[in-house]
Amino acid sequence: MQITLDELQALTRVIDAGSISAAAEQAGQTTSGISRALGRLERKLGVTLIRRTTRRLELTEEGAVFLAQARRILASVEEAEELMAVRRERPAGRLRVDAASPFMLHVVVPLVADFRARYPDIQLELHSSDRIIDLIEQRTDVALRIGNLQDSSLHARALASSRVRVLASPDYLARHGVPATVESLAGHSLLGFSQPEHLNRWPLRHAFGDSWTIAPTLMASSGETLRQLALAGAGIVCLSDFMACADREAGALVQVLAEHTREERQPIHAVYYRNTTLASRIACLLDFLGERLPASGWAAT
Repeated sequence: MQITLDELQALTRVIDAGSISAAAEQAGQTTSGISRALGRLERKLGVTLIRRTTRRLELTEEGAVFLAQARRILASVEEAEELMAVRRERPAGRLRVDAASPFMLHVVVPLVADFRARYPDIQLELHSSDRIIDLIEQRTDVALRIGNLQDSSLHARALASSRVRVLASPDYLARHGVPATVESLAGHSLLGFSQPEHLNRWPLRHAFGDSWTIAPTLMASSGETLRQLALAGAGIVCLSDFMACADREAGALVQVLAEHTREERQPIHAVYYRNTTLASRIACLLDFLGERLPASGWAAT
């Protein structure tokens, strides 16, 4: 029968991409080439793996069973290739990294060039998500998470921490005044998160406690969206230093209610699946981030 790795890869790519054309584009191949590889695989197995309609692709029961085996085979081949690379002291292979979009843009992206220069055989694949993902389902090697961790099925390595502050643009404060007390925030436009709700608890001391839960005037799901709104003068926001430190240094955002602000730092962890042997390419990334992040200006302040 002699099934080839190219045929197994064609199947997994089509399922992961959602269509033959998308799989071909991602793999740098032709649509007809991917389609022919799938056809050969089905003929060799003597079963239909994927039902094709004009609107969608759907795995058959046999396809689902075979896909799980195909993934294991491809993972074993990838691991064998990596072992050989380790013997040559050159970590190699694809490394899939997920992080919230603000952390990806402000922290990870500026470090990519240095990482690639140090490890040229590691192929980075960067994904941005503002929600907690399932590492196995999304085929992610490492997720960079901000805040306290909940999932005990994951290994975690602490990398750094980032302080949060209440900020506004000079333009907004010139138009609406500088709040003198925590209670006076009620008269201002407040920029908050649509989810999770705990991010709308600001570390502000007042007569009744050490935190102040705001009722946002304007909400967004992404911290980067809130940052852009604050820069545009839309209101007062509470952001982590990793995304707003440069804005403060440039004077584009200024801290407000500093004397009422309790020091609160968000921990930053790299997490990976507990049952996965730590691959050298993952270890390289963890060591690199563990070296570079604590030295960042936003982590030291």
